[in-house]
Amino acid sequence: MTHVWIVRFWNSFSAAGLFVGTLFFAASLTPSLLPRTFLTQGILSGAALAAGYGIGVFSRWLAHYMELPGPNARVLCAVKYLSAVLCAGIAVAFLWQAAEWQNSIRRLMGMELLDSAHPLRTGLIAAVTFILLLAVARLFRLLFTFTSAWLRRYIPPPVANVVGVAVAVALFWVAVEGVLFRFALRAADTSFQAYDALMEPETEQPADLLKTGSAASLVAWEDLGRAGREFVASGPSAGELEAFRGEPAMEPIRVYVGLNAAETPEARAGIALAELERTGAFERSVLVIVTPTGTGWVDPAAMDTLEYLHGGNVASVAVQYSYLTSWLSLLVEPDYGTQTARALFSAVYGHWRELPEDERPRLYLHGLSLGSLGSEASTEFFEVLGDPYHGALWSGPPFANRMWQYVTSRREPSTPEWLPRFRDGSFVRFTNQTNALEIPGAHWGPLRIVYLQYASDPVTFFDYHALYRQPDWMKRPRGPDVSPELRWYPVVTFLQLALDMALAITAPMGHGHVYAPEHYIDAWMAVTAPQGVSAEEADRLKQRFARE
Repeated sequence: MTHVWIVRFWNSFSAAGLFVGTLFFAASLTPSLLPRTFLTQGILSGAALAAGYGIGVFSRWLAHYMELPGPNARVLCAVKYLSAVLCAGIAVAFLWQAAEWQNSIRRLMGMELLDSAHPLRTGLIAAVTFILLLAVARLFRLLFTFTSAWLRRYIPPPVANVVGVAVAVALFWVAVEGVLFRFALRAADTSFQAYDALMEPETEQPADLLKTGSAASLVAWEDLGRAGREFVASGPSAGELEAFRGEPAMEPIRVYVGLNAAETPEARAGIALAELERTGAFERSVLVIVTPTGTGWVDPAAMDTLEYLHGGNVASVAVQYSYLTSWLSLLVEPDYGTQTARALFSAVYGHWRELPEDERPRLYLHGLSLGSLGSEASTEFFEVLGDPYHGALWSGPPFANRMWQYVTSRREPSTPEWLPRFRDGSFVRFTNQTNALEIPGAHWGPLRIVYLQYASDPVTFFDYHALYRQPDWMKRPRGPDVSPELRWYPVVTFLQLALDMALAITAPMGHGHVYAPEHYIDAWMAVTAPQGVSAEEADRLKQRFARE
């Protein structure tokens, strides 16, 4: 009985589907932007196998529908067995090479090299993933077959088939998007919210009454959220700044308003402005409006380095807009934080422009990841032309950033997409692990914008068009931390980049979506032009952060 079931199961497979699926499986083992473990590789390879199998089955169905000649049953059986042997050989050969392909990325990122890619584990995980996805596909086919067969009683077969497909798609869409996806999203949001509310015993409420979250603050300590408490309680003190710089320094001002502080973005922005006024933030030389990541996190690498460069004469403000991680928010609702970012900028900028020009701080914007998207969209340039802010530093810009897209697509033709040059460099410049901001003959205008991005960052270089065409950033010359073994394959590369984006923060420091403090220093130097900071002192600061 078991033997009969196995034979039936084997006969249910398509030779064309297995062959195309194996090619996709093999291609998925080649490197992409980030290194993978055997678990993530197995899931990716299983998904690629399923995608290729589906394309192969569809191609065979299309040929049959068009009444193209095909092999007879006996030849088809022989072809299936021959394909199985060929597919097994291809799979084994590519699994054998997988470790070296992964090492081609790991070498560039300074990671320990792999002795093995664990081909057996990878293959088993891929097989399980493929079978699960195949079961879902066959459930869809069963629903379509049942619906169209019932409809043929009342309407012509071609119409019944079309309606059957439409009904099956609609039911699956409702089940996946309307039930499973929303339930998973709600569960994720609840989990992140619970995590955000946890009170960390190692993070104490500040005793300094000028700090947000203190007894005198307009924002309660518990309403800052986990990310807000971390942001306010961390950072260099005036004493640490003085010890490093060898001259008097100030205590940096950090203002943060969590989601629980008020019901609406406008109300939270109003509280942030009032807290800035209470702490004397508008009396500092530099004021930064920060749009945090999806979870509300503000990258300490960005703010710590800025405060060291300016001797603590810095005030920064951020307002939380979500609990979800950035990559999830980016896929679900890219404009999730725009409303909050706009409300905060409007409140701060409106007060700032009313101050005398010679007494107010220089105003800058900053955001990492989804925060850079929100920060970019927080204002339109025509709104500030009469009295512009001074600049912005946006790191790890997601592929959905509109201004980033505009500038990148209109770059100088001789420059690569991963490090573009826009016009004469007077308005916007790009940099990465190596300072690329010094452009011969270029002079900054009154507004300075810098994008800090790594060529290996999938959040920045994910591209929906990779489904059917090669992205420009894959062309040579490649970025310094992108494998020379990376190749474009239709569909497969898209799946690789989607997985890379979900794993973006697992990269080592200074690669992927993990931005190193020392790489912020040249960017902040270019944007804010700190007084009295020599190249030697900047190098010393880089060395200090590189040791941490």
